[in-house]
Amino acid sequence: MSEAPVLKSIDPTAPADAIWRFSEAKKIYNLPFNDLLFRAHTIHRAQFDPNAVQMSRLLSIKTGGCPEDCGYCSQSAHYPTGLKASKLMEVERVLAEARKAKEGGATRYCMGAAWRSPKDRDMDMIVAMVEGVRSLGMETCMTLGMLSPDQAGRLADAGLDYYNHNIDTSERFYREIITTRSFADRLETLANVREAGIKVCAGGILGMGETSDDHIAMLVTLANLPVPPESVPINMLIPIPGSKLGDAAPVDPIDFVRAIALARILMPQTHVRLSAGRTEMSDEMQALCFFAGANSIFVGDTLLTADNPGEDHDAGLFRRLGLKPMALDAAE
Repeated sequence: MSEAPVLKSIDPTAPADAIWRFSEAKKIYNLPFNDLLFRAHTIHRAQFDPNAVQMSRLLSIKTGGCPEDCGYCSQSAHYPTGLKASKLMEVERVLAEARKAKEGGATRYCMGAAWRSPKDRDMDMIVAMVEGVRSLGMETCMTLGMLSPDQAGRLADAGLDYYNHNIDTSERFYREIITTRSFADRLETLANVREAGIKVCAGGILGMGETSDDHIAMLVTLANLPVPPESVPINMLIPIPGSKLGDAAPVDPIDFVRAIALARILMPQTHVRLSAGRTEMSDEMQALCFFAGANSIFVGDTLLTADNPGEDHDAGLFRRLGLKPMALDAAE
């Protein structure tokens, strides 16, 4: 059996408090595939029920018209994707959708708005959404763009469980995808969220033209945060016609599974979320991701503006694999 990774081994080029260095993570990522999966699954089984998957639901509460130029996004105002901008949804409509999600078995409700950052005038409605979803007994998550310390504090006071703000890719590759905000801006928002006492949800997207080294570097960055994220969504790019990455070549499925496994190894107690792109994944690929440590999916036909496998398909896959929805108390 391959030797276990050495924890707290410091690379001279890494921050003094780094837990993982890139060279260690790359060695693990490049293990023979079976050895990598065995190591990841052993860690996953020690931390979680290996046959339980959290069911999450995602709602776009404000769609399109975003001033950011993220090359992967259908909602960017910079690209002719054909998506029309909408206003922020009314609170009661959001709560009605949350009730449907709960009735459908979801225990986690995520709300996303296509903003660079929320305006203070919108915060009262955002707070009401958080409080309303929490009153239904569901775990809450918001993704609204960059947050100031004061805004993060208001969301914390409302009882927000998680804030999602992905770093998207490695720091090296970041400028190839986004120019309207920096990698440091992303990390600053994560720090504001953590300081406010909200759990962090941060991950990235694979298949944007990056290398496997970028996959590794992204995960090392997340694992070396002062506190690793409690939630790491790993997305497979859905090429959007009209966007900068509309013609991107698909990521290799084995590389994708390797990234899931590395995320589980570097961040043992984190929920690793198999997020966007599942419509393009075979059932076998998804099964490998679950074995490698993914333990959360989004259910429903739509993710923000992109297609998602329907609930009937997911239910059938769960039956075939012997998987079950994760109870809320196990997801906290």
